[in-house]
Amino acid sequence: MIRNEDEATRLEDAQLTRAAQAGEVTALGLLLERHRAGMRAVALSILGPGPDVDDVLQDAAVRALQNVRDVRDPAAVGAWLRMIVRNACRSLLRDAQRSQPVEDLHMPSTDSGPDRWLEQNTLRDWIWEAVEELSPALRMPLVLRHFSTGVTSYEQIARACGVPVGTVRSRLNLGRAKLAAALAATADAPHSDAARRARASRIEAHETLAAAEQGHFAALLAERWSPEVALLTGDTQVGDGDLLVRGMNHDLEAGVRQRLVHAVAGRSLAVWEMDLLNSPENPEHCPPAVAWLMTLDDAGRVHRLRLFHPRQTPATDPASYV
Repeated sequence: MIRNEDEATRLEDAQLTRAAQAGEVTALGLLLERHRAGMRAVALSILGPGPDVDDVLQDAAVRALQNVRDVRDPAAVGAWLRMIVRNACRSLLRDAQRSQPVEDLHMPSTDSGPDRWLEQNTLRDWIWEAVEELSPALRMPLVLRHFSTGVTSYEQIARACGVPVGTVRSRLNLGRAKLAAALAATADAPHSDAARRARASRIEAHETLAAAEQGHFAALLAERWSPEVALLTGDTQVGDGDLLVRGMNHDLEAGVRQRLVHAVAGRSLAVWEMDLLNSPENPEHCPPAVAWLMTLDDAGRVHRLRLFHPRQTPATDPASYV
């Protein structure tokens, strides 16, 4: 009898997995519910009781959504889900030990041929379409947590957004829940090209840095950014475009250069992650990295900007942002 029950479970898992791989969000939800107890048991065995268990399970659900097409043995999806939880727990522990961001949730590899590439990019477009359905307060923490490379820990996101760590946790939990609903609601909707937006944002970042080094930063901002652009620390406005221009020019005069390492872009936001390269004469002028956290208006222009140093405690001088 037990053997027959096991075989039936594996058969049902295989059927649900194949449906999820075909794009049925409901099937994935049923799989997660069927294996929730086993996934939670793995998290508890590694992390012990506490709020991190729920966070890891939420992370695992998002990762499963992104990678379900990679499951090779649909009947063994339970073991695959528990492996995701195990890896997420280990990443969280490494983060706590090193005080460095955990591994971001990467999109599947696109080197498997044109058909596979099309499927994977369609999934990415769908996810971003659902992300855009979230409110701004939920959208930025979720994007930083899962799509940035250097602003992923709860503490970093809290400092970047100017809210307590507990608020970050609650916003991420709510954002993931709403994202699941948004994915179901947008499954049949047209999806814009997320990869094209990311490429365009990288080009814009390079053009912005080049314009600054050539002395045309103010002109570029006047041409491309909103005239009402606000420079923020957390949710508090500390300046406008003029302060940003002065800060950029001050750093350039000190020999500081910025180098783009990663760009994330949606219709309503963009994140540029930069290395800061100090001159040999003044190696401590700036922290080693900065993230440009930008909110875009309906025309795609930057109208709110946070400049956040992920490897530095909050600055005491509000003029020291670039």
